[in-house]
Amino acid sequence: MCGIVAYIGPREAYPVILKGLKRLEYRGYDSAGVALLDRELKVYRKQGRVAGLEESVIGKDLHAHAGIGHTRWATHGEPSDRNAHPHLSASGRLAMIHNGIIENYAQLKNELVKKGYPFKSDTDTEVLLNFIEYIQDNNHCSLEEALRIALKRVVGAYVIVLLEKDHPDTLIAARKGSPLVIGIGKGEHFLASDASPIIEYTKEVVYVNDYELAIIKCDELILKNLGNEKITPYIQKLDLELTAIEKGGYDHFMLKEIFEQPDTVFDCLRGRLDVGKGTITMAGVQNHLDKLSQAKRIIIVACGTSWHAGLIAEYVLEECCRIPVEVEYASEFRYRNPVIHPGDVIIAISQSGETADTIVAIENAKEQGAFIFGVVNVVGSSISRISHAGAYTHAGPEIGVASTKAFTAQLVVLLLIALKIAFEKRSIPEDRYMKLLAELQSIPEKIKELLRSADHIRNLAEKYKDARDALYLGRGYSFPVALEGALKLKEISYIHAEGYPAAEMKHGPIALVDENLPVLFVATRDAYHEKIVSNIQEIKARKGKVVAVISEGDEIITGLADDIMMVPVTDEMTAPLLSVIPLQLFACYLGMAKGLDVDKPRNLAKSVTVE
Repeated sequence: MCGIVAYIGPREAYPVILKGLKRLEYRGYDSAGVALLDRELKVYRKQGRVAGLEESVIGKDLHAHAGIGHTRWATHGEPSDRNAHPHLSASGRLAMIHNGIIENYAQLKNELVKKGYPFKSDTDTEVLLNFIEYIQDNNHCSLEEALRIALKRVVGAYVIVLLEKDHPDTLIAARKGSPLVIGIGKGEHFLASDASPIIEYTKEVVYVNDYELAIIKCDELILKNLGNEKITPYIQKLDLELTAIEKGGYDHFMLKEIFEQPDTVFDCLRGRLDVGKGTITMAGVQNHLDKLSQAKRIIIVACGTSWHAGLIAEYVLEECCRIPVEVEYASEFRYRNPVIHPGDVIIAISQSGETADTIVAIENAKEQGAFIFGVVNVVGSSISRISHAGAYTHAGPEIGVASTKAFTAQLVVLLLIALKIAFEKRSIPEDRYMKLLAELQSIPEKIKELLRSADHIRNLAEKYKDARDALYLGRGYSFPVALEGALKLKEISYIHAEGYPAAEMKHGPIALVDENLPVLFVATRDAYHEKIVSNIQEIKARKGKVVAVISEGDEIITGLADDIMMVPVTDEMTAPLLSVIPLQLFACYLGMAKGLDVDKPRNLAKSVTVE
């Protein structure tokens, strides 16, 4: 869970790498470093943010036309200068950056220690680097060949990029299980964990696949597999603009991305939804309707916020399509021995498309004959390539670590998939189907409307910023929204929060209620409205502070709650698209009120590409 950047070409490498690290800092911000190769191999590393690295190299020799950079989220070894990347090999001849985890590093390290290799860090990365150097020295072979031999011994995930002191005209990279994209310029190449550092320089990219090596010079890109066979690079065009990864006048990316949701939801619907004709056009669904509509079971695998989107999708798919659905944490699913039948449909949901647990889960299910359908945001990502079919969410780059617009985009895509299948199966009444299409079309404008109340939510966040705990409650479609709201508060404000089904409150959590506990109800008008009113009264009877997300015109809950956040009226199935947004704003503003960096919450990274 790190950000890597590399450059080779006629430009000065350091400014390109530094700018790339700043754009990738959301992937890890425990430490940062660069290695620059001119006549000498110069390595600069610093614990903390990229800005600290930038300050620490003032006055240093930064001249080079080849270099590698890294921003770290610590796995092996605490955040420190000595554990920061890039690492130097024992001889000082090689420098390497690494994203991933080498699972058998302890065994390799023991072998190297016995051979007299010293270690200056606690990282698995330094072990791999010295192992590569040992093979190169012992076999008197090229770095490329040594890397190929080493990787056949390695267990785990990696993207690595290497510099060799005696070959300043070459970068060597390899990938398994972590993302790597190579940008192709005129007489230059750029490498990064994702496209954000590259789009300023080129729109032509190559996504490196698992078990591939890349040998990169200024004017040459060679891809090979571990068997030393050349592979023809597949060059793709980036559909991404530089403005999409800039703050655009907002103080924080998270706030910007919350306010982008009218546009991202519209982009999700554009070209897919035609209310006038009553049609949904999705090639990934249409081309595999037989498998999707005739599935005996659908299993949704995801992590974090995407898992919450999957819970809502479970309710929608079962109600509309009458297909049994299970929702699994990918991190649990991959290690169980689940019963998978040929013809089962696995829907994998991931913003990045690189979530390590989700990738392994769907690879295992695929081997057992399941049909894999990916719902991802990042074009060319691993899950999109592993899946038999899928749908992109078109949310655009999401830089804030806490997911916001990606969540609503996932919900839109999942709703469209469910309605498309239901229409083809005739498992939904036509009038209900047409009403839901119309509701979906209205969502972007309704989000715009509710965002006008942002100042009110900011004031509520200021009021509750000193809370130590919070309880989030909801029923039906609102229960997963409560889970998501609690997750956002935990991520951004570091306030302990729990999400529960409101009816389960009496089975334990009500013991926590007193005059100091804010209880946030997701209580938009639906079939459970009378029940949720009763739950609110139970909290009020115990002096709890009630904050409620309600539909406009709900005078009953307005009269009961201490504070309210109103959203426009919509169908209960589309309500999560609206009710989650005040909770996103509440968490964001509360974190800001506490003086926290809401874009980079402690201990978290955006794309979880390791276990």
